[in-house]
Amino acid sequence: MARKNLLTSVAADSAPSKADIEARSDYARRGASRSMLISIDEMAENTKKMIAGETIVSLDADVIDGSFVSDRIEGNDEDYLLLRDAIKTHGQSTPILVRPHPHHDGRYMIVFGHRRARVAKELGVPVRAVIKNLEDIAHIVAQGQENTARANLSFIEKSLFAKKLLDMGQSKDTIKSALTIDDSLLSRMLSVAETVPSAVIDAIGNARTVGRDRWEELKKLVAHPAAAELAKREIASLQFQSKEASDRFNYLLARLIASRKSPRKTVSHKDELVSWSPDDKMVAARIQNTGKTYSLSLKSKHASEFGQFISSNLDSLYQAFMAAKVRNETGD
Repeated sequence: MARKNLLTSVAADSAPSKADIEARSDYARRGASRSMLISIDEMAENTKKMIAGETIVSLDADVIDGSFVSDRIEGNDEDYLLLRDAIKTHGQSTPILVRPHPHHDGRYMIVFGHRRARVAKELGVPVRAVIKNLEDIAHIVAQGQENTARANLSFIEKSLFAKKLLDMGQSKDTIKSALTIDDSLLSRMLSVAETVPSAVIDAIGNARTVGRDRWEELKKLVAHPAAAELAKREIASLQFQSKEASDRFNYLLARLIASRKSPRKTVSHKDELVSWSPDDKMVAARIQNTGKTYSLSLKSKHASEFGQFISSNLDSLYQAFMAAKVRNETGD
């Protein structure tokens, strides 16, 4: 009886039933074959996401270029330093958006996320990014709306961004879409950016705490040529440069208002204090021009040595000065 059952079992093995076939097929799908199918599905889905610009990839910071239009006044302000410390400690949590560079194969152009890319480059780590194919106008709108949504661009930065776009030939409709503003606010932004001298804006910086109304007040003051010249002198003064970035705007505005209230009061040359230092910061100079005298004082590590060098070369320096003066007068 057992022998018969054994033969029956062998016969059954040699001719598997339909149920056996389905069971084995199901086992295969649940085993290695199923894993392979899942991997293929995942790769296909990732490819779709990559095309749509949804997949986060790691890029070398050296193959990434800035946007063709900047929207920030760069600097190592407190917000940037906090961002750098956060990324250094916890990594880059939010990816940046880049597009394939329109003119250089193998390179990418930042749409938004310039500071995150800058931090990654400083730290020597890859940049987490989303790659998306965008035309120039879509790039501008995405860049502007991202920064507007994050509310981390100051009024003057947005104003400069609008002016740059207009100078590039972009339409006002594109600019309004990028910054999510109306005609009235765009007009005010452009008026400030076009009236306040660029040197004054650069010297003040991003002025995050200064809003539209106070910038418009400064604009009205510097619209007068005499006040604009005074502003340029003030930003070169030691008093202005010694202040924190957030206080420079207030200082300049107060000086211009005081000048307007006392129109007969002339600005003394004694106020023209200028500071200078080389890139290595090993020496600093304070320069004062009263009109009749010109004073140069040095401080820091190399002050004494550098001062002695200047003193010992006064003859040759004066000869070089006179030679340059003659060339300028004769046009040679």
